[in-house]
Amino acid sequence: MTFRLTIVVDNKAADTLCAEHGYCLHLQTPEGNILFDTGQQRAFLPNMERLGLDPADISTLVLSHGHYDHTGGVVDLLKMNRNIDIYLHSAVFQPRYSLDGEAPAIVRMPFAAMEAITLHPENRIHWLSRPVAVTSFIGITGPISRTNDFEDTGGSFFLDPEGRQVDIIKDDVAMWLHTPDGLVICVGCCHSGLVNTLDYITARTGEKRIATIIGGLHLLSSSRERLAKTVAALRNFEIGKIVACHCSGEEAVNYLQEHLTTEVVWGQAGMVIEI
Repeated sequence: MTFRLTIVVDNKAADTLCAEHGYCLHLQTPEGNILFDTGQQRAFLPNMERLGLDPADISTLVLSHGHYDHTGGVVDLLKMNRNIDIYLHSAVFQPRYSLDGEAPAIVRMPFAAMEAITLHPENRIHWLSRPVAVTSFIGITGPISRTNDFEDTGGSFFLDPEGRQVDIIKDDVAMWLHTPDGLVICVGCCHSGLVNTLDYITARTGEKRIATIIGGLHLLSSSRERLAKTVAALRNFEIGKIVACHCSGEEAVNYLQEHLTTEVVWGQAGMVIEI
């Protein structure tokens, strides 16, 4: 059984590929091709073409959450593929703002992407309220329990521009693949927290070995205290490799590299991992 994971969109990119603030991962599996997020939009189709990946060949789209930098390419994808199955949480459509800057920034899913999803065949849309199996060896978490006291969403996120209603990003989901070497865990932004995500997936699968973690870790604004607690918790897992992407944060990744014996590397658009 062979899996081929290709990073299509990321903040960093190999030569000839477009980089943008966003994330998209393509998974080629024996039971169909899966797309995990779609980036903002600009880099999605050009990078797919340059990587030799055909949107029409994708059987499943999984949206990790409803931020613009993970959902913008949905419009182009659904124009080219009306037969794709979409897995997402209903909260992806919420109004969303980031108050990390001087003025509120709109970070919701673009309206065009929302419309494309609502016009997609109803029998092809799967609302995530609990863990589900996409294939015999691939699962999606659904909402992730948040049980530790040191992880948060990783930013100043709200459902209103005045900052009165905190957005806990309850639609944040992750994926896992069962492989002979253990789990491959795919995360979009990990707004539920990396440790919460690992706890949730390993408890439900019964598999303690984690071959690879790939995706955005959203540790870019984390305090040293949170990073120290994250490292201490990660040491309790048997992790082979971490491929940090998108929103992981330079300082945070450097910290993980310095304090973990696990291999920690940066991902970029064009990176291919075969398992």
